[in-house]
Amino acid sequence: MNRAGLLHLGLRYLAGNRAKTSLLVAAFTLVWLLPSAIGILVGKVETHLRSRAMDTPLVLGSAGSALELTFNALHFTKPEIATLTYRDALDVSETGLGEAIPVYARFTAGDNRIVGTTFDYFRFRDFSFQEGRAFLRMGECVIGSAVATANGIREGDAIISSPETLFDLAGVYPLRMTVCGILDPTGTPDDDAVFVDLKTTWVIEGLGHGHKKAAEATEEERLTTDEGGVVRLNASVLEYNEITPETIDSFHFHGEPEDNPITAAIVIPAGVKEQALLKGRYTSSKSLQLVTPTEEMDELFATVFSVQRAVIWMLIIVGGATLALGALTFMLSYRLRHREFVSLRHLGASPGMLRGLIAFEAVFVLAASLLLSGGLLLLIEWIAPIMIERYW
Repeated sequence: MNRAGLLHLGLRYLAGNRAKTSLLVAAFTLVWLLPSAIGILVGKVETHLRSRAMDTPLVLGSAGSALELTFNALHFTKPEIATLTYRDALDVSETGLGEAIPVYARFTAGDNRIVGTTFDYFRFRDFSFQEGRAFLRMGECVIGSAVATANGIREGDAIISSPETLFDLAGVYPLRMTVCGILDPTGTPDDDAVFVDLKTTWVIEGLGHGHKKAAEATEEERLTTDEGGVVRLNASVLEYNEITPETIDSFHFHGEPEDNPITAAIVIPAGVKEQALLKGRYTSSKSLQLVTPTEEMDELFATVFSVQRAVIWMLIIVGGATLALGALTFMLSYRLRHREFVSLRHLGASPGMLRGLIAFEAVFVLAASLLLSGGLLLLIEWIAPIMIERYW
């Protein structure tokens, strides 16, 4: 029996046993695929997170989890972290050692984070606009490219903030914000954010509000009038839920704006010496912390890599067991095909040819699994950065 006969018989056997062959190919594919895929995914996530951290020198926040603070300032997650005051950020700038850019990333508009900040953040991240301009007043917002694409939003449209609870007993209404600009794609979490002035986030929180002037209220809307001429309004006068040029003058805040909350502040030191002085300044603070994002990423991935090594070793052990079971399957296949091989021997097939049929099945399974795992790894290599940018 020649090689053509061996190839014909081998292919016919595989076609007649598709289920067994498919299971073997799938099992062997996972053996090659899983350790490599984990390495690729961890590497892509590390590159993505480290690039954002390397672009951000320092982050100031309330005492607590340094990693959660870093993720809130850089990726706008962990909105439940403790807040500091805007005054704390201003104090950094007043030292002359660096500049502090406030970030208040707590509220959302649908699935997108509303980020209260200043125009300095736009300069720091070197934003460019595909439409419109930066916000100039309360109630205006600039959206990332992914927000615009996903929701079909253009300049001049509106976005409404999401209430934190279904029933807001404090009377804080969702705020309707006008889109004044759309950013060019950056491949960062900024693409999925809605940027507003800090005062706008404080209005969303209920720290500031606007309503009809008391002197212009009707008799039905007035509750009392003091002897000094101070008019008090009743509950029928609703707060405005949109800041327009006509209503902006009625918006006001109770207390000092510097005492209002932010979740973090990005600190840009004037130099290496100033950075060391700033870090020393907050070392003994019990209420505030100044963290270095790159150091937090180092600690995070030190833990991730230790877990990754343990997982990969377990996968290697499982993979070795899978390969051993595959070898046992081929041996049992040889025993089960005894009557087939006896018939082939009567037709003139040599013992080497019979062993070649078993080897053909094994080589086919190994080659098919290697090709399939290689194709899947290429797919993961291509799609991983897209998915990471979308969901991180």
